[in-house]
Amino acid sequence: MTLWLTALLVWVAAGARVGRVLVKPATTARVAIVVAVAAVALAVTVAIPEMAVAIDNLMPGGVRGGWLSTGLVISAWILFTTATSVVASAAWPVVSRRNLRQVAMVVYGIGTVAIAITLAWSFTVGWIMVALGAVFIVTTGLRNLDWTILGRGIAIYIAGTALVAVLAVANVGRAFQDAAPTLPDEPLWGWAAWEVAALLIALGAVSIVIELWWRAKALLRRIRPLHQLMVGRFPEVVAPEQNATSAQLKASDHMAQVMDALYLLSGSGAVIPAAGEPPNSVSQRAAVVAEWARNPLGDLFVDARWIAPPPGISPRGWVLTLANQYEYALADAKAEPRNAAAAK
Repeated sequence: MTLWLTALLVWVAAGARVGRVLVKPATTARVAIVVAVAAVALAVTVAIPEMAVAIDNLMPGGVRGGWLSTGLVISAWILFTTATSVVASAAWPVVSRRNLRQVAMVVYGIGTVAIAITLAWSFTVGWIMVALGAVFIVTTGLRNLDWTILGRGIAIYIAGTALVAVLAVANVGRAFQDAAPTLPDEPLWGWAAWEVAALLIALGAVSIVIELWWRAKALLRRIRPLHQLMVGRFPEVVAPEQNATSAQLKASDHMAQVMDALYLLSGSGAVIPAAGEPPNSVSQRAAVVAEWARNPLGDLFVDARWIAPPPGISPRGWVLTLANQYEYALADAKAEPRNAAAAK
C-alpha cells in the first residue's frame, strides 16, 4: 500500500511542477525539473510488484523471459540524474543561460546512451551512471546551499539524491557479489529507502511552491483586519480586474490595496511639514502610522513620507509590520474603556 501511496504523491509533485511551467516561461531548467520528478514517479510506479509483473509479462517469455521492469526502473533513475544534472549544470560559472541549452542536449545525449546500454547490456552500468550523476548533483547542491526558500528546497532535494547515490552504490556492490535478484512479485531490494528518497526529491521539487503558498496565506491572515479597514474606507483601491485566485497573487493585491488606501488617506502624496520627519525606528514609525490609520481624526497625523516603506524594508515586510501594530492599537483602544471603568 505504501508503494502505491508513494507513487501517487510523487506524481502529484510532478503535476505541480507541470503547472508551474504552464504559468511561467518554460525555461530549460524548469522543463528539466519536470522531467526529473516525472522520472522519479515512473521509477516508483514501475517498482510496485503488481506493476512490475504486468510489465515483465510484456516480454515474449513472460516474467521468466527477462527483467524488463528492473531495466525500466534503472532507466528512470538514469533519466532523473540526467535531467537534474542539466539543472545542476546551470549553477556552474562556466555555463551561461546562452549555452545552457547546448549543454542540456549533450547531457541528455549521455543519459540516452546510458539507458540504451543498461537495457541492452548491463544493469550494473546503469547503477554506476546513477551513482555518478547523483554525486555530481549533490556536490553542486552543497555549493549553493543557503537559508532561503530556494536553498531549503535544494537541501531537501539533494538529501533525497544523496540517498539515491548510496542505494545505487549498494546495488553495484550487490551485482559484483552476485546477489540473488528480487523475485518478480516482491518489492525491489531496499524498497523502503527508495520510497524515502523519492518522497524527499518530490518534496524538494515542490517545497518552494508550498512555502510560498503558506507564507501568502499567513500574510493574508495577518493583514486581514488592516486590509478590511482601509478597503472599507477606500473601496476604489480594489480594481475590478483584481480577482486573483492563487494565494500569492491575492496577497500581492491586498498589500497594494493597503498601501494605496494609506496613500489616499494621507492626502495623495501631500507633504505636511507639521507631520515632521519619520523616526528611524521601524516599530515606532509603524506604531504611529497604525494608530493614525485606526483613528485619522485623533491627535496623530502623518503624510506620504511616513507611509512609504522605510529604507531596507520590503513593501511586504512594511505592510506586515503595520498590520501587527494595528492589532496592538486595536487592543489598546479596547483596553482603555475597561481601564477607565475599573478606575471609577
